[in-house]
Amino acid sequence: MPSKKALVRRPGPLLAEGLVTHIEREKVDVDLATEQWEAYTEVLRAHGWETVEVDPADDCPDSVFVEDTVVMYKNVALITRPGAEARRPETAGVEEAVAALGCSVNWIWEPGTLDGGDVLKVGDTIYVGRGGRTNAAGVQQVRAAFEPLGARVVAVPVSKVLHLKSAVTALPDGTVIGHIPKVDRPALFPRFLSVPEEAGGHVVLLGGHKLMISASAPKTAELLADLGHEPVVVEIGEFEKLEGCVTCLSVRMRDLYA
Repeated sequence: MPSKKALVRRPGPLLAEGLVTHIEREKVDVDLATEQWEAYTEVLRAHGWETVEVDPADDCPDSVFVEDTVVMYKNVALITRPGAEARRPETAGVEEAVAALGCSVNWIWEPGTLDGGDVLKVGDTIYVGRGGRTNAAGVQQVRAAFEPLGARVVAVPVSKVLHLKSAVTALPDGTVIGHIPKVDRPALFPRFLSVPEEAGGHVVLLGGHKLMISASAPKTAELLADLGHEPVVVEIGEFEKLEGCVTCLSVRMRDLYA
């Protein structure tokens, strides 16, 4: 049986100081963000996911965006080397958490940089965004880690948003979705569906045809429902002020060995 564990990390007191690169900085309400995070994790649990809380990293403003610190493929955890140097201390606690779950642990080494938000898995195809936070050496190291396990790694240019998954994610049938103005090369994906809102390009697969999606993408939620999916709407507005989305607040671990 596939596993249904999700790594999460509670927002820290310095959240409002998180990095912003592609949007204007707005004031972040840390208390409201914490409420939104708690509701987000409750949605995961309500859909059968066991949440595994990584130890807090209160000195790291962006630590709630746990997806950027590790990439999972089968039972292998690839600990990243974030492109923003200030974020590199976030990985230690995540490494401890995945090791405790019995994962085989690998690492991205200098000069490579990789943010987990730049990695989109569609079956055994792993798309890696090459952009501001992930460099060519990082892409090469993803290939070295995962291609021997049966993956196919495809590098994708990213220039219009922070991470690849700030532009695109995938539906259960493998169709990649994204808001065209934010996608560098939609033709690189075998099946691509344009959605009407930037936040509509971000979904988390909860199981079956249930998709977690941000409340800021109501038109996309309506479109996906019309296509037979079941949108599960969450409010993550405080995290969107920091270029966050529904994917980056958790690491879904589906293929851990029993």
